[in-house]
Order: sequence, then C-alpha cells, then structure tokens
Amino acid sequence: MLFNEIVGHTETKQLLLQAVQTNHLAHALLFDGGVGSANLALALALAQYVNCEDKQEQDACGRCASCIKIQKLVHPDLHMVFPVANMAKGKTSEAYLADWRKFLIDQPYRTLSEWLETVGADNKQGNISAEEARSILQKLSLKSYEGAYKIMLIWLPELMNVTSANALLKVLEEPPAQTLFLLVTNQSDKLLITILSRTQRIAVRAFTDEEVATHLRQYSNLDETTARRIAYLADGNLSVALQLNRSETGQGAETDRHNWFAEWMRTCYRQDLISLVKQADQFDGFSKDKQKGLLEYSIRLYRDLFLWQQGAGALLRLPDDEMAFVKNFSKVLTSTHIERIVNDLNEAAYHLERNARAKMIMLDISLTFSRLIRS
Repeated sequence: MLFNEIVGHTETKQLLLQAVQTNHLAHALLFDGGVGSANLALALALAQYVNCEDKQEQDACGRCASCIKIQKLVHPDLHMVFPVANMAKGKTSEAYLADWRKFLIDQPYRTLSEWLETVGADNKQGNISAEEARSILQKLSLKSYEGAYKIMLIWLPELMNVTSANALLKVLEEPPAQTLFLLVTNQSDKLLITILSRTQRIAVRAFTDEEVATHLRQYSNLDETTARRIAYLADGNLSVALQLNRSETGQGAETDRHNWFAEWMRTCYRQDLISLVKQADQFDGFSKDKQKGLLEYSIRLYRDLFLWQQGAGALLRLPDDEMAFVKNFSKVLTSTHIERIVNDLNEAAYHLERNARAKMIMLDISLTFSRLIRS
C-alpha cells in the first residue's frame, strides 16, 4: 500500500513520513479510527515505507523487492495478527493468511463482519486468543530476515482476551530491537489503559464526503453524480460506500432494505397479523448477514426519526424515500415509543448473533411493535 493510494489524510501522512525521516518513529503506534476509516490503509502504507529500499520524500518507491513483497503481504518481516479464535479451536492467524491476503489486497477498508463472512464464520465471534499471543512472542524472538524492521501489525487489538492482552503488554514494555508494532483499532476505549500508555496514538479521522467521492471516481470508475450520492449516504465510512457501490446501481441494496423495512412498519401499523407471519417467514429465509443488515438499518432509521422529532433534521443524511418515511412516521410515534423500539431491535440483534431462530425473533418484535405503535 502506498501513501498516494490513500485519498486525503495529508496531515497524517506527513506526520508519519517525518517521524521516519527524522528517526523519531515510536516503536508502537496505535492507528485509532472508526470503522471504514483509513487506519488500516495508513498502517500498511507505513509498513511499506519503513522497509522500502529506495525511499522517496513523500512515499515508498513501490518498485523495490521489499515494496513488491509488502504489497502482496508476503514480506518475511511483516507479521499480521487478526481475529480468528472462534472460527476453529486452536488455530491462529497463520492458518488464515491466504484468505487474509486476498481479503486485504482487494481493498483495505474492511470490517470485522466482512472478514468473518469471507472465511465462513459470520455466525461466530472473532477474537485474538492466548495461543495467538504466544505466536507473537515466538515470531518476534527471531531476527529480521531482510528489512530494516520486523513489523507486527495487529488488526482490532481490542478483541484480545485478557491473557493475550497481557502478553502483548509485556512485549511492548520490553520490545525487541528494530521491531515496529502497528495496532489498528476501531474501539480504543476497549484496550487496556497500560497498552494505550505504551503506544503513540495516531488519530485517524473519518473520510470527508469529497474524499469518499474522489475514491469512488478514481478506483470504482463511478460518475460524479453517483459518487457524490453514495458519499453522502456513507457519511465518511468508506467501507459502507464500497458496499453500496457493489450493490447493483450503487443504492440498490439500500433501496431494497428500505422498501422491506417500510412495508414491515406499515404492516405493524395495520396490525395485519397474517402478513406479519408471512414477513417473519420471509425474514427467516434471508442469509444471516442480510438479517443483521435489516435490523441494523431499522435501528439507524429509528435513531434518525428521533433526531427529526428533536428538531435536529439538519444532521440527517437521508435519500428522499427515507426522509419521507421519517417525516410521516414521526407523527405516529412518541420519543418513548422510539426508545422502546430501538431497545427491542438491539435485543433482537443480540439474540440473532447467538443463533436464536430468526422467524421467532422477527414475529415476536413484530407483534410487540404492532401493539406499541397503536397504543
């Protein structure tokens, strides 16, 4: 990954480049950014730059043997750790490296749910185990093969269990020579305070709408109008923008999702029990990923509805059909109704994650909403 392949973030790139060029690079960096941010991309670009054999002032050369290997994620001094523990007992990241390389080379703006789905573990919880921590210590005990640095890139360290987190803390306190730790987090508040204190935080802001649109034009060949519409809906999350682009016309999946949701709410309002049972059957037939997506979408739209009721409509980023729903349904529901509905949706998502029967979940909340909306 080259720095110039990352749209925007000039200030962060310059900070990293200057640290390397002045020999002030900390031994452990924490790339702290939200889901869909450039945190992982920036970490990969730094990994390529520090071991580049012909560094340029603003970027790695992209041509030397080290750059080519890191671009393919096969450099012997680049070690990568990511959540896998619940996929197969006793296995570490090493067992999934081939899948991981394909996953990242495609594009680095990825999410945990995408990764788990890629390896067929979307109904499980990923985390970084104690076995993984032992593997980290073993890898770092070796000398670097050919690069200036041994690099340990840890994606989502907040998913480490207590044992693995403590093991990481120990090696951060006494790092081997010429070793660079790159921790990429979406939730730094879940990391041990002692780990935070031993890393230099690199705050990675969300993408701007213009940066998202530029990325879509340059790398997805979208026209200006489509790129701007998707950027507006993505609200700085490049992962969401790319998901929207992959779906038919760029907004097809979101439109289908809204149509399903709006029909569900109308059916609840009519208290049409026969139709609600049919919808629960339909929901049961969807993939688990789509089921989770529908619940997440419902939660988001109800939160938007709440903001509209509180006079914060200027904060909303909604296409016309969703805005029309928010305006119309806000006349039916009170803030107390919305709070209860969001709590029920979150609870439904919780039970779905734990493999409860989707049909029973959907029918239960549908009947609850039907009573609540008309109360």
